[in-house]
Amino acid sequence: MDETIDPTSSTHESDGEGDSNHFTRKQSEASMYATEDDEDEQNKIQLGPKCSIRQHLEKDKDDESLRKWKEQLLGNVDFDSSEETLEPEVKILSLTILSPGREEIVLPLPESGDPQGAWFTLKEGSPYSLRFCILVSNNIVSGLRYTNTVWKKGLKVDSTKEMIGTFSPQAEPYTHEIPEDTTPSGFFARGSYTAKSKFLDDDNKCYLEINYTFDIQKDWIN
Repeated sequence: MDETIDPTSSTHESDGEGDSNHFTRKQSEASMYATEDDEDEQNKIQLGPKCSIRQHLEKDKDDESLRKWKEQLLGNVDFDSSEETLEPEVKILSLTILSPGREEIVLPLPESGDPQGAWFTLKEGSPYSLRFCILVSNNIVSGLRYTNTVWKKGLKVDSTKEMIGTFSPQAEPYTHEIPEDTTPSGFFARGSYTAKSKFLDDDNKCYLEINYTFDIQKDWIN
């Protein structure tokens, strides 16, 4: 499994009353992130001008320690054939739900539009985590993160942000698994939910947005 360049951190928020309505996440370290799209825009980090891979290599090329760090960051990029491309290309190849004692649930990504009907079903009170498979090309993507907001009957019940990291382009995809979560349980927790997931970078460029529904039921559906 490939590792990200930056340390990862996650934030998980829940709304509503009663433990049965909450998604509970085991966090290694908490970080404060905004929870709405407009707050994301307001808190957007002001970055310097983008550089192609060749420009990254030319900068401070006389600094031996910095040159070695850049080579480590860029990994096995073919510098001689690298293009003068400023924008990274990021493709989310797969999303997989992992739960102890269950087979992996690989979610089909729609080629266009959003999934129709319930995208997946989870058992109440069950631990689970998500694993992403991500392909990066053309240039370095900085501060890639995952956001997910969940509503039930029009009320927001959960908001999650996971910092995935900074990646250099390479032929092989990266994988990243977010911290374990637990589905809510009880009569009022069961039913249908709507959600929105996004993958964005430091510039708030969105590489994938999915609007979907899912169910929480008393038991798994085989």
